Amino acid sequence: MGSCFTESIGEKLDYYKFQNTKNPFGIIFHPVAIEKLVTRAINEIYFTEDDVFFYNEQWHCFEAHSLLSNSDKESFLKILNEKLQLLNKSIKSATHIIFTYGTSWVYRHIETDTHVANCHKFPQKKFLKELLSVEEVSASIENTTILIKAINSEVSIINTVSPVRHLKDGFVENTRSKAHLISGIHHYLETQNSKNYAEGYFPSYEIMMDELRDYRFYKEDMIHPNRTSISIIWNAFNTVWINSETKGIQKEIAAIQNGLSHKPFNPSSVSNKQFLKLLYDKIEKVKTLFPKMQF
Repeated sequence: MGSCFTESIGEKLDYYKFQNTKNPFGIIFHPVAIEKLVTRAINEIYFTEDDVFFYNEQWHCFEAHSLLSNSDKESFLKILNEKLQLLNKSIKSATHIIFTYGTSWVYRHIETDTHVANCHKFPQKKFLKELLSVEEVSASIENTTILIKAINSEVSIINTVSPVRHLKDGFVENTRSKAHLISGIHHYLETQNSKNYAEGYFPSYEIMMDELRDYRFYKEDMIHPNRTSISIIWNAFNTVWINSETKGIQKEIAAIQNGLSHKPFNPSSVSNKQFLKLLYDKIEKVKTLFPKMQF
């Protein structure tokens, strides 16, 4: 769960056929918004009419991304509560949970006096912009972890800071924001050393800022990591967090994926039919070991 970089690493997990759930409520940027959704899911506090509002011809929820918004209220509430059930189930069954925090800047809805996950293009005057302190970041991460551990004591929780810079806030403001996130995460982790928790920190932001600081590692917007930098960060994550025993099967899956993306000059040729037969055999071999895999 977390920022848009969650989607980037999630795509890699999908590619290599690791079972995963990513951002059921869409992209969520800050710790308090993630904590609120985890609290809802674990305590099974379902969404009601009081949690949604109509604006610009659609129903929205301040706790979810606008991609989930819907023109029909009943359909929207159904979607939100299905996502809540999915998150509850995923937290209970997960072996690892990765939180990718994007910013410490938050928006407080003045009318309800609550932090929102998404403003849904509401007028700026409806919100107060605030910077979470290091202590608030740390406390939010601790609350989230305690809740999760209460229903899944064996799960490993990995915290990371998104390498995507939020330059709409300004260069200085982005640096302050990331600094609070990093300090808050480490403050929490340092206080947990004696509690036997398996929490860890993966330095996505640091790899991007230090190892990949050249702009050739960015997309054209000069903000988001490009495919090369995502692959480099993924390879580092793979090395540190994914069991080395999976490397062989990852190579086999990559070979299958390359085969599936192959575009033949003559689809009806004998050579292409032989190629497809070999590819099918590879898929069946992998599926005998991992029946849940779908290609």
